[in-house]
Amino acid sequence: MKTLPLAPESGLDIVGIRPTFRYFTWHTCVLGIIGCAVMMFLINAIYASASIAFMLLLLLLIHYLSPTSSWGYISQALIFHQVRKYLLMLDVRKDHVKFWRPQVLLMVSNPRSSVGLIKFINDIKKSGLYVLGHVQLGDLDTLPSDPLQSQYDSWLSLVDHLNIKSFVNLTLADSVRHGVQHLLFISGLGGMRPNTLVLGFYDDSLPKDTLIDPSLSICPTSDPTGSLQDFDHDQEPPLFHFSSVRGSVDRQDGGEIGDGKVLGPQEYVAIIADAMKMLKNVVLARNFNDFDRSVVLSPSSPVFVDVWPVNLLRPDSSSYVDTCSFFLLQLACILNMVRSWRKARLRLFLCVEEGRSVRGSEEKLGQLLKDLRIKAQVLSVPWDQQVALHWQRQGERKQQSDTNNEDEEKIEEEEDDYVNSFPSNATRLSDDYLSAVNKLILDQARPPPAVRFLYLPRPPADTRRYTTYLHQLELLTQDLGPTLLIHGVTPVITTDL
Repeated sequence: MKTLPLAPESGLDIVGIRPTFRYFTWHTCVLGIIGCAVMMFLINAIYASASIAFMLLLLLLIHYLSPTSSWGYISQALIFHQVRKYLLMLDVRKDHVKFWRPQVLLMVSNPRSSVGLIKFINDIKKSGLYVLGHVQLGDLDTLPSDPLQSQYDSWLSLVDHLNIKSFVNLTLADSVRHGVQHLLFISGLGGMRPNTLVLGFYDDSLPKDTLIDPSLSICPTSDPTGSLQDFDHDQEPPLFHFSSVRGSVDRQDGGEIGDGKVLGPQEYVAIIADAMKMLKNVVLARNFNDFDRSVVLSPSSPVFVDVWPVNLLRPDSSSYVDTCSFFLLQLACILNMVRSWRKARLRLFLCVEEGRSVRGSEEKLGQLLKDLRIKAQVLSVPWDQQVALHWQRQGERKQQSDTNNEDEEKIEEEEDDYVNSFPSNATRLSDDYLSAVNKLILDQARPPPAVRFLYLPRPPADTRRYTTYLHQLELLTQDLGPTLLIHGVTPVITTDL
């Protein structure tokens, strides 16, 4: 019996196993096991079979009950050996768009206010990589020890408590922007690296502590592919050593910029721009504070997922066949493939203007969805009134009436640097246009959807326009409920077999 555990330990090259027997190898262990088994059956076959059956039963009990032991777990060594071997075989040079899957890095400022978003991203990542990232502000030179080591247990307990399949990556940096850059560079291993960055939306709404509410934080496993067991409702929820949410009574710090925030709008948009420079897809999640997965997916009411795969800030470029639109459609389709979301119906909104063939556009988009094997209901939405408020349409009318104003605007644009003045769309959008588009989206919500997928435009090249860009996104998504602003930079869909 002693040679049975020594055989795998020797084969795994565990450095802590150092037998004194001179001729000890995994070959001699296997030979000893076979010799013992033969002698057992030669002596008494019935007793030998009963002993082997009892040993297998004991192994199963130990494996599934997982009692605490002081001699370690051989299963961890086996898993490490196999994972290392297959990670080395996972070659990024052999990646193909046909086998693309979301590998998500979700940045979490405080898990207490992000329970709904954490569980939702666990659904949308499906079978891909999922990493929870957190940036702790500080300088290791001024600290006596690493402050992150004591936090890992709380984060891992959070993963177990929410029954999600996720890794945890924490980093120490002098700013949130630098910390996110660190995590984008080093998260993952080998061919398993995040290709999508998910951020919460930057606004002035106060977060809500949902981790103390068992109805919102406990999430039994509903995915049939999951191997985790259902949460025991009789078990007391674990204690999490996370700081209080921003705006709570027992929180005294005012943050780096006041109001408890650790980053400003300029740095927030800079993080988005950095991720796009690193060829990472970007997702901004807004209004997920009160997102309750169990209520949204209740069988008593139909579930809808609304998709707007067009850049609503630029009506002149209303195309459904660019990389970003395809990425948006792919994420919506992936969410619909998850078992708990399969009953949800996708509604794809086609924005049309007067004078264009509505039927032809619907047929073209329907054929595209058929080729991509995406089931969705296509709805045409006229938006002539909203487009009339866009600066380009107003500029055309203004050009016809008065050409002098155009000359003055051209002179003002030439005063700025060429690089910083591109693109100029972000500087000319009016609040009236954004509010009109926001109302257009709200008017189509009958019945209201569980979540919306919107097109996220690129940040302006001029860093001075970052605050304006964020203000435009805030007006666009105001009162829309759970909304994802999505920008894709890599191809994710192909029609080739």
